[in-house]
Amino acid sequence: MSNYILSFNQIGIKNVPQVGGKNASLGEMYQNLTKKGLRVPNGFATTSEAYWYFLESSGLKRKIGEILKGLNTNNVKNLMERGEKIRHLILKTPLPKDLEKAIISSYRKLSVGYGVKAADVAVRSSATAEDTKTASFAGQMESYLNVKGEAQLLEAIKKCISSLFTNRAISYRAERKINDLDVALSVGIQKMVRSDMACSGVMFSCDTESGFADITVINSSWGLGENVVKGRVTPDEFIVYEPLILKGYKAIISKHLGTKEKRLIYSKNGLTKNISVPLKDRQKFTLTDEEILELARYSVIIEKHYGQPMDMEWAKDGKDKKLYLLQARPETVQSQRKMNILEKYVLKDSSPKRSVSKTGGGRSKFKVLVEGIAVGSKIGEGKAHLIKSVKKIGEFKAGEVLVTKVTDPDWEPIMKIAKAIVTDEGGKTSHCAIVARELGIPAVVGTDKATQIIKTGQDITVSCAEGEKGYVYKGLLPFKIERADMGKLKSSRTKIMMNIGNPQEVFPLSFLPNDGVGLAREEFIINNYIGIHPLALLNYANLKDKKIKNQIDKLTLGYKNKVQFYVDKLAEGIGRIAAAFYPKDVIVRFSDFKSNEYANLIGGKFFEPEEANPMIGWRGASRYYDAKFRKAFELECLAIKKVREEMGFLNIIVMIPFCRTIEEGKKVLSIIDEFGLRQEKKGIKPLKVYVMAEIPANVILAEKFAKIFDGFSIGSNDLTQLMLGVDRDSLRLAHIFDERNEAVTKSIKEFISCVHKCGKKVGICGEAPANIPGYIEFLIKSGIDSISVNPDSILETKLLAVRAES
Repeated sequence: MSNYILSFNQIGIKNVPQVGGKNASLGEMYQNLTKKGLRVPNGFATTSEAYWYFLESSGLKRKIGEILKGLNTNNVKNLMERGEKIRHLILKTPLPKDLEKAIISSYRKLSVGYGVKAADVAVRSSATAEDTKTASFAGQMESYLNVKGEAQLLEAIKKCISSLFTNRAISYRAERKINDLDVALSVGIQKMVRSDMACSGVMFSCDTESGFADITVINSSWGLGENVVKGRVTPDEFIVYEPLILKGYKAIISKHLGTKEKRLIYSKNGLTKNISVPLKDRQKFTLTDEEILELARYSVIIEKHYGQPMDMEWAKDGKDKKLYLLQARPETVQSQRKMNILEKYVLKDSSPKRSVSKTGGGRSKFKVLVEGIAVGSKIGEGKAHLIKSVKKIGEFKAGEVLVTKVTDPDWEPIMKIAKAIVTDEGGKTSHCAIVARELGIPAVVGTDKATQIIKTGQDITVSCAEGEKGYVYKGLLPFKIERADMGKLKSSRTKIMMNIGNPQEVFPLSFLPNDGVGLAREEFIINNYIGIHPLALLNYANLKDKKIKNQIDKLTLGYKNKVQFYVDKLAEGIGRIAAAFYPKDVIVRFSDFKSNEYANLIGGKFFEPEEANPMIGWRGASRYYDAKFRKAFELECLAIKKVREEMGFLNIIVMIPFCRTIEEGKKVLSIIDEFGLRQEKKGIKPLKVYVMAEIPANVILAEKFAKIFDGFSIGSNDLTQLMLGVDRDSLRLAHIFDERNEAVTKSIKEFISCVHKCGKKVGICGEAPANIPGYIEFLIKSGIDSISVNPDSILETKLLAVRAES
């Protein structure tokens, strides 16, 4: 019987042919990684020998082969009929008695080990072709939770065996040209973790969208993990930068609160059921920061042990409050990507003013029907086909866009022929997301209301090419695909850096050839991550407008301290950019909103003056030391302090915009010094502070500014505006606004020379190098140290720089 049953302490990764990838990995972790502090519940597995013994001794193998002859998986109805027939045959055929006795003996031994008469266990399928580097078999076979007692266990094992022949599993194997009777099934029996009383989820040791390798992405929801795996809920999401947590830093670079409406718990008779989650629990995070970091450390240990990116399941036990690893398998999509080939999907009008409308109407050329979480980075389009029940999947046609509430493995036969997928529910690690990535098709999940708004037969475009948010547009929109071979690009002596706005886009952008970030705009982070005026948060208790307070309450869910929300979210945005380009320099510009722009933030109208010309009004450095704004600037300093000292990103350099005088510069530096940011500390180098050179005064007094600042970045737009006395937003004066004007180029050339004589660095962060022919050559001849452009210009800028230097 030892050939039919193996306990976890007898199983290692070498046993894949006997127990499949899932169980082999469990045994591998149980034997090797529990010694390193990971917790893995104990268990045992039936073997492939046991599977073949059952099929051959009962005559099932021959009968299954006959049923599958001539199968065409594209005929969904025929597939469903054959699958049902095979499953029925397996379920009505008894297991061999000696095999039953061996299973019961192992179950009793496991129960004794946990000090109970009959242990509650999870019963999971593990196919011998499953969880390889190229095929995840995500959710193809069934799992059964809260199984208790010998009779329930034997029944669950039979159900697992029959699930090797679900419609989706047969279709999945056919798609990958795997013979159905070449695959055996092992059943894993593992002690349950009481996550029904706490939380559980999944995590990946890389970014599931871009393949960025140095992060752990954790999804978490209340209760048993099936809701997260099958995409029935939108979970919390946490992202941790791995290299720095091993050095003792708390490098949590993103925390996103999910809706988590359902909780899967134990029910009677060994079953499970979903219950509604109280509002107060939906509005708080499922994990503490320490628990997030503990899981991330597990992820690093597991990835290092297996030597490749991993996809893991975990759970927190509500009784002992400890975290456990339940599964680990190879990540099968991003790990196979050719990172030297850049493929970028772009809508031909790439920056429409989006407006979401229940009626499909809107202000813009591109009308957004719904938005959600983007899966992948592609664009797909076609006629929408709304299907609410898996019983109707036979109506779906190849090339349509699937619109549904949520997918599970039963939907796989039509997912593989869809142009794109849109769901109401689910997160980045839901079943739909995993399968869509593996199939290489775009999906927008967690839209909440797609099935209410999108109609069957409607032409739609599904775009996952615009960052973490995915958009479903009305109509078939024009788009293009750009490809570039990164391996053929030469490096330049001049640093070619990127201007970054939205932190959500940085992981895929990090693969572009770059020397870091020359300009990370805080105002973009504030807009995308916060949306609230800092003074509205600082003065929240005194706000009289109930509507504004309700808006603030909604955005700050999960945070008792409104001010800490601002600091944390700003730090996360900055930290995410710093992580994507670590250890290269990332120059973060303190907020440079004009008063009219600040007024557009929630609550901003109560704290902003009306100015005739905000472009040259209360902006930049003049705000930071002003008593009416200083407290808000201090929050920016606290965010930088958190990014450096708590998260560990010492590659951050800060930059002060629109600094009109030396006195202003000194006042701002004095505030920064109150937070100890420029002081030498144990293991933490002093913060460098740059200043924008965008006012003629910065150029004329370059030597004096160089004495108090560590470096410069030329803002050619504002410098041209102020040098020529032209409002750069004026259409009537557009013919005069020209960065090639001799007054501008002469000032830049002399400024670079002066700064170098002072022993300081100087770069430029405008779009002139990318947009104006010959400007790169001019800058390089003038001795510029770095050129920072928008990501879509960096390839061309790099090529022009190499050419100019040769």
